[in-house]
Amino acid sequence: MSKAAELAALIGSQTALSNRNLIINGAMQVAQRGTQTNQTSAYTACDRFDIAVTGAAIMTTSQDTTIPSGQGFSNSLKIDVTTADSSLAAGDLVFLRHKIEAQNLQHLLYGTSDAKKITLSFWVRSPKTGTHIIELRHVDAAYFNSQTYTINTADTWQNVTVTFDGYTATAIDNDNGIGLAIDWWLAAGSTYSGGTLSSNTWHNTQANRAVGQVNVIDDAANNFYLTGIQLEVGEQATPFEHEDYTTTLTKCRRYFVRYYGNDSPNFPRWFNPAYANDCYMGGNFSFPVQMRATPSVSASVTFQNSDGLVTADVSREGMNLYVLSTGAATISGAYITNNSSDHVTVDAEL
Repeated sequence: MSKAAELAALIGSQTALSNRNLIINGAMQVAQRGTQTNQTSAYTACDRFDIAVTGAAIMTTSQDTTIPSGQGFSNSLKIDVTTADSSLAAGDLVFLRHKIEAQNLQHLLYGTSDAKKITLSFWVRSPKTGTHIIELRHVDAAYFNSQTYTINTADTWQNVTVTFDGYTATAIDNDNGIGLAIDWWLAAGSTYSGGTLSSNTWHNTQANRAVGQVNVIDDAANNFYLTGIQLEVGEQATPFEHEDYTTTLTKCRRYFVRYYGNDSPNFPRWFNPAYANDCYMGGNFSFPVQMRATPSVSASVTFQNSDGLVTADVSREGMNLYVLSTGAATISGAYITNNSSDHVTVDAEL
């Protein structure tokens, strides 16, 4: 082979391997929310990963530096059980999940005879040996595909690879809703585990979803870690696709943005008078990327010279932000205190 042909082949192989991971933030690089206490279903510390909780268990989630050695990762998602549930009721469940936007999955050809297989790979460290369930959910069809993976040694990093068959009966809607969801089960009551597991088989029976799942939340000393998550087309797992922090952050910000009081110049701390004869101050603020949908906006902010934040004309591209002055229109402006805990949150999560 000529040098030119070798170069072309190399470039082609690199192109084929780029942009193949359907997971956003699989290396747990981005953690805009910071440490979270998860007693009910909510997003965790690491962007794009939320946790479903029903029952007595309470967990703290955080971005952690416990990682598998020699794999190029800097962070993991840590799930720290703080209130255990050792006696599960029938309807109790806990699972970590990642939801993928439907319009990003059209190339999987679900709903056709050519529906593609996809392979999930990840690094996991569990406090419990034995059977764990990983589940793929087709949200539009309300069908599940559950498979097991076995933890051989507690509190030890282990690499897992699972391939799921495509679903031929129902297409994934071409919209900005949830197309597929991946669930890492941590605990399952009999409502979800009392049936029979048929590995890599699409079904809609709740009792067959998490058969055999060990109870990872049965002790307040338990910690569960996850990182290096990759989902790709085909039956083979390829090396993890590491990407730079800014690229991952930009992807995450389609769904969630949190601006802190000390984040200047990314967020305007100062609000100057918009009109000479009233006491509203502010103006238009653009989001860093177009958001998935029109977001909700909330604030946990201490304002000086102001009664609070007012939002208006919120769209996927930006919003008008105003603060209401406590004084006359002659004040120079209101501002957010330069405090790392003060923040404004813009949320368009799935």
